[in-house]
Amino acid sequence: MARPRYQAPNGTQDILPPVSARWEALLATFASTVERAGYGLVQSPMFEEIGVFQRESEGADAVRKEMYDFDDKGGRRIALRPEGTASIVRAFVQHHPQTPWKVWYATPAFRYERVQAGRYRQHHQVGLEALGSADPDLDVEVISIGWEFLRALGLRQVELQVNTMGTAADRMRYVEVLRGWLTDHLGDLDEEDRDKVAAHPMRVLDSKRRATRSVTAEAPAIADHLSVESEQHYERLTSGLKAAGLPFVAAPRLVRGFDYYTHTTFEFVPTLVDNAQATILGGGRYDGLVEELGGPPTPGIGFGSGIERLMIACDAEGVFEAPASRLDVFVVDVTGGAEARDLTAELRSAGIRCDRAFDQRAMRAQMKAADRSGAAYAVIVGDQELADGVATVRPLRAEFGAEQTTVPRPNLVDHLRSALASEPATPSTTSSSTSPEEQP
Repeated sequence: MARPRYQAPNGTQDILPPVSARWEALLATFASTVERAGYGLVQSPMFEEIGVFQRESEGADAVRKEMYDFDDKGGRRIALRPEGTASIVRAFVQHHPQTPWKVWYATPAFRYERVQAGRYRQHHQVGLEALGSADPDLDVEVISIGWEFLRALGLRQVELQVNTMGTAADRMRYVEVLRGWLTDHLGDLDEEDRDKVAAHPMRVLDSKRRATRSVTAEAPAIADHLSVESEQHYERLTSGLKAAGLPFVAAPRLVRGFDYYTHTTFEFVPTLVDNAQATILGGGRYDGLVEELGGPPTPGIGFGSGIERLMIACDAEGVFEAPASRLDVFVVDVTGGAEARDLTAELRSAGIRCDRAFDQRAMRAQMKAADRSGAAYAVIVGDQELADGVATVRPLRAEFGAEQTTVPRPNLVDHLRSALASEPATPSTTSSSTSPEEQP
């Protein structure tokens, strides 16, 4: 009987080196960007009691169609995390941190949906949340951080879209108007959107289906149903974005896919990606979500960004390529391997990234491995080097020169540090100007 050959489940993927190095660089870029603004990392469980993600206001549709949910061995109804915000809010309610609570996360998320470009059943997100302040200036800060992050990746062809959802009361009034209008146009909507009209009419506005979008283009706008409070919040937001030099467009149909948003919603959409679901970063304000999860009235705002979609956008612009190499040095030892064992340990302790071959391979095979590794230099130890107490340092890349050098072993670390410090400048995957005067 043949043994089964397992593959990654449909809608998932393995991220392998060297592509994974690009993901590492992206996470480091995000962390450095948000931590400059005082946000700290939160790690929370990948699964929660289903009530964290399924609230009465949202009904059961999202659970039935997309969420991975199951009964655990204790009889509890559990769901794998479909998005990042709700778990952060649950942690806020549970732990009572001081406000404003400014945190970030990096997490896999799970949704059982049709697999397509940039959308997987297990996808990956980075995001941030700020809880405890209703100040629209915080909205400006959050959006600006998203802008700075995308700029740090090198993205320029991106459009910032902004809308307001108003207060919960504004929303209720608008929902009734919208439901009535959509009911009158029910037959013109895409069939898959018709069943949303009665329970969740605002989700129809978020549809990317062509027939529905042509209908909703003429639908009533929430901007015409705002309270004075909401108008003032939106005016402060837009004036702050202008002061920060962030170009944006008003998007009156932008409601996003969750029912907990109030006031500000926003998305960054790459203009070079021809995809109706091409949003690479989006979020908004959710001033009632903490209460829904059992906490005191607490305003909040945040965003999430899908790593897979970010990579597609970067590829479209030809930016943020994978780092060329993860190694500085490759040790080649043809004296039995003990020298490579001890030398790599010494170099790593000195902060030099290095690797070696194993299994006492021949000189030629080890040099091929050194070249494939992408390292800048090979450090070679043969019988003569071992007898003389030296090592041969050979450049592996033309930009580092062509002359190999014999270096006494006691001086090897200092020699390599000096050589690596004078490496030719190469474009950084994470460096870019974030001048607000530049257009996306």
